[in-house]
Order: sequence, then C-alpha cells, then structure tokens
Amino acid sequence: MEENLGLRERKKLATRMALHEAAVRLAAERGADNVTIDAIAEAAGVSRRTFTNYFANKEEVFYYRDAYRMRRLCESIRQQPAADPWTVLTGAAQGLLTEAFTDADTTWLSQRRELHRDPNHLAHQIAAYTAIERDLAGVVAARVPGPDSELRARALVATFMTALRTSVQYWLDHPETSLPDTFRKVAAMVAPTG
Repeated sequence: MEENLGLRERKKLATRMALHEAAVRLAAERGADNVTIDAIAEAAGVSRRTFTNYFANKEEVFYYRDAYRMRRLCESIRQQPAADPWTVLTGAAQGLLTEAFTDADTTWLSQRRELHRDPNHLAHQIAAYTAIERDLAGVVAARVPGPDSELRARALVATFMTALRTSVQYWLDHPETSLPDTFRKVAAMVAPTG
C-alpha cells in the first residue's frame, strides 16, 4: 500500500508515525495520563498545530499504528479473490501479523505493553477496535452469501477480532512467543464450523 503513495502522502504517513512513536515512548516513560499533546509534538519535532492537523487527541495517536494496520487489512481483504470469508480474513491477518512481528523491536514492544496495561485507556482501546470491527464487517458482508449476510458478517468479524486481540495481548505478555504462530493457533481454536 505504501509503495502506491506519492511523496506528499509518504511524508504525511511519516509524520503520523513519528507522532505515534513519540506518544508511545512518552507514555511508557511517564504514564499515558502524564503525556500532553505539546510534549508529543515536541518529541516528534513538530508543532502542536501539526499534531492537531493529524490527530484529534492524544488517545488517537497512541493507537495509530493499530488503526493503520487494520486499514491495510481491509484493503488486503478487498483485493482477495472470492473465497471463504474466514480464510480470507485469517490469511490477510497472517500477512500483517508476520510483518508486525518482524518489525517489532524490543523497545517498542515494551512501550506498547505498558500502554496496553494502562486501565485508563481500556475504553479507548475498546472504541478503536469497535470502529475497526464495524468497517471490517462492511467489507466482509459482500463476501457472505445468503440471507442475514450483514448479521453473519458482523458475527464472523467479531469472532475474528476477538482472535486477533487475544493473540496480540498474549504476545505482549509473552514476547518470547511468535505473534503469527499464536494467531494461527487462536484462529484455529475459534474457526467457525459449517
């Protein structure tokens, strides 16, 4: 997806990532509630105005990488040939999780672990995943044949998102494990039958 972006869009993506990485780093150092928008902007080397051009609030910037990957997941699913929706979902996720696992360095992982453990951010985590789940269900509904396709797509995506969240949370707690392997196991445990 990034390779199809022009220079301007790549620069915007780089700015968003710089803000995200600064926010996560500061949250790990100070606690998320002790991080201000000004501190994030300064750590990323941009102005507060630049921050507000990209993000509505600091909570949004904390979860930017998750949202970015999920948008890429939706795009990947749209491009897949017609097949069983569960196979399409898990196959697309496997590619992104392999990339995330390969790209994750120990510093980022420990910073994310601290952010995920912060109970004050649970509501935002749930809201972010709910929005992603809704978007993904819309993409999957076109692949689910028959009556009640929208409802069945929502149930399928909810199951998928639970498998994904469970895998990521387990991996954050057990960084010695493989994220792609953990997801593969969890997806097999909850795969729909019939």
